[in-house]
Amino acid sequence: MTAFSLEPAQLTWCDELRALAAERLRPLAEKGEPGRVNRALVAELGALGLLPRLFTSGALDLCLMRESLAHACTEAETALALQGLGAHPVHAHGTEAQRARWLPRVSDGTAVAAFALSEPDAGSDAAALSLRAEPDAGSGAGSPGWRLTGEKCWISNAPEADFYTVFARTTPGAGARGVTAFLVPADRPGLTGTPIDMLSPHPIGALAFDAVPVTADDVLGEPDRGFRVAMDTLNLFRPSVGAFAVGMAQAALDATLAHTTARDAFGGKLRDLQTVSHQVAEMALRTEAARLMVYAAATAYDAGAPDVPRRAAMAKLLATETAQYVVDKAVQLHGARALRRGHLLEHLYREVRAPRVYEGASEVQRGIVAKELYRTYRTQQAQDTTTEEAGA
Repeated sequence: MTAFSLEPAQLTWCDELRALAAERLRPLAEKGEPGRVNRALVAELGALGLLPRLFTSGALDLCLMRESLAHACTEAETALALQGLGAHPVHAHGTEAQRARWLPRVSDGTAVAAFALSEPDAGSDAAALSLRAEPDAGSGAGSPGWRLTGEKCWISNAPEADFYTVFARTTPGAGARGVTAFLVPADRPGLTGTPIDMLSPHPIGALAFDAVPVTADDVLGEPDRGFRVAMDTLNLFRPSVGAFAVGMAQAALDATLAHTTARDAFGGKLRDLQTVSHQVAEMALRTEAARLMVYAAATAYDAGAPDVPRRAAMAKLLATETAQYVVDKAVQLHGARALRRGHLLEHLYREVRAPRVYEGASEVQRGIVAKELYRTYRTQQAQDTTTEEAGA
């Protein structure tokens, strides 16, 4: 299999996922309250065996799941993705005890996870976070402890999650090298949260840490190495954010094909107008290009390729910008009906804006791409110089 084609079994699986999303998940999503964790929906994702796949599948399978679910039920896609984002650090960097306690509950949908990185003054510049992890002298000999003090903001699933992967500064002034990842259960004393009313319908909130106690048993990975935990997680999930965007773009394109085929206009069908058909062709072109880049980035991740950060950033950037374009064009071609509350495109129009911001805004992705390009260039230049000197 290459990055540019899927096996028949994968295509069949995607069809099955779209059907499950429409028949089993969409009705539960419609019963949920916007801005709140829909625990019935999360539990159904577990019952269908989709949540366990977060920990047994590769990046490409994650992308196929997110794209397929997003096509029919964005709420189900987001619920699945947030479980993965919050729990992947536990799966990849947690201790045996941490994994045993939380991953079975995440997998069956009885525990809700959250990824707590962003802060009020540290969003795009994640290494500048200031949540303090101060040594706790009362934690007991032989068991290092800290007290977490500060705030987190724009945290998906907050304040309703059952546990948080929290990134805090353990070494002041050390930038990305002084950050530690902690697994913090929601019932820890001193941890409180408030919901934030957002344009997109999924739950987002702020967290306040008032000397929240954590110990060495709560560390994910190693002290002062937490930024690596964050970047490892984001490198896996950024291509799949692109897959989410591609699923929304495809849904908008499919709706547009149906509408322009059925809509009478100027003595024919709307699709017969060249200006319309050319716009639809452009929507399809961009959607397919984004899909291929997402699949290529995911395949590179699964293969352990060295250029994953660049590919992941490119995939997320192109796919989210493409989805914004395609959904906007779909709204334009549908006219006023697409702006009516409850219309598919009205829903997608609200959903599609956020992915260009979260998990690294588009501007951040461009910065990553440029940084990786110049780093590769410098490495190649150094290698060429060494080769020339050796041959002299």
